[in-house]
Amino acid sequence: MAYPDKFSKTAEKDAVLTLNGVVIYFGGLAAVDDVSMSVKRGSIVGLIGPNGAGKTTAFNVITGFYKPFSGYVEFTPQNAPPMKITGLKPHKICEAGIARTFQNIRLFGNGTVLENVMTGAYVRQKSKWWMNILPIFPGAVREEREIRGQAAALLERLGLERFMNAHAASLPYGAQRRLEIARALATKPSFLLLDEPAAGMNPQESAELLSFIRALRDEFDLSILLIEHDMKVVMGVCEHIWVLDEGRLIADGDSAEIRGNPRVIEAYLGKEASRA
Repeated sequence: MAYPDKFSKTAEKDAVLTLNGVVIYFGGLAAVDDVSMSVKRGSIVGLIGPNGAGKTTAFNVITGFYKPFSGYVEFTPQNAPPMKITGLKPHKICEAGIARTFQNIRLFGNGTVLENVMTGAYVRQKSKWWMNILPIFPGAVREEREIRGQAAALLERLGLERFMNAHAASLPYGAQRRLEIARALATKPSFLLLDEPAAGMNPQESAELLSFIRALRDEFDLSILLIEHDMKVVMGVCEHIWVLDEGRLIADGDSAEIRGNPRVIEAYLGKEASRA
């Protein structure tokens, strides 16, 4: 991979996700500008930067919501060869094994908690939805029953079983965050993108999130890439961190390297703070 200023120390070996020279413009402005990075399989990696740095845009490129002007994204599913996913529709990328949450929670507020999780599982459903209402398709009815059971089991594993029949919009904020993660897990991913999972959480909830993310990785055999502004979360859980500023990668490394990097300090606090 090409890095203009040769800062990367991350090897491509065992990479589950690779961005190579990705560029995307909005109105003549490069929101993501020649970004090349990789995520090692089984790792928890952070993508950080000031507001407007291009972090969520990068997530949208990975998950197929945006198509880059140049460059590509390569993903290696479990027990399968690498595949270029650039240009695929979001549901096809999801089928390949990539799931995500959103910066602003996107739940079906009038649906029950159980129904919200079941929608995630439908990406892998073999039968058509209309087959469930006709008794002449017992296989479809059985599959729907299995999906319901799997969704209920996921809610129990994430501590949300008591909300199962409640409307999603009625849940406390922290529970809504977990519900969105449960819906993503229902797609049976091997790679999970979390967009500001600690947003809106109090300090205690943020502290609990650290162990929760580690447990997700270990229990569901995931690789995780997260965007987060809470530096306690980032430094506490991420094994490697990439830093974006104005669409360009300016640094990467472990938490100690990032914490002391003058370019990172300057991006967040300005040149005077960096000199100090």
